[in-house]
Amino acid sequence: MTNTSVTGFESVVVIDDPLTVGPNVTFKLVGRAQGIYVSASLNELELLMVLNYVFIEGKYNESTLSILGRNAALSEIREMSIVGGSGLFRYACGYARAKTHKFDFNTGDDVVEYNVYVSRY
Repeated sequence: MTNTSVTGFESVVVIDDPLTVGPNVTFKLVGRAQGIYVSASLNELELLMVLNYVFIEGKYNESTLSILGRNAALSEIREMSIVGGSGLFRYACGYARAKTHKFDFNTGDDVVEYNVYVSRY
């Protein structure tokens, strides 16, 4: 199906991207965004996101946040669930709101802002 689907249905992409404090790779690096996304719709660009923020800086060093959810990639704002974490984010829950700043259709590179709202016990 992937070869004929305009959405890349069934495509799986593994990521290990810089997590910075702003929308540019020259901004301060605070961690890595590691995970996978799968094109999960036959007709729309909708992804299943499985994502971990792995922090490498400051008091959150070696802590993680885990995100899981549907990402309707062409929507202006997308919301996904925080389903856990480790270290200072152990037992975390909440949500992440994603907004694409830029996307290069030729390379597949994009810059996405995530605003994350977390509660922990």
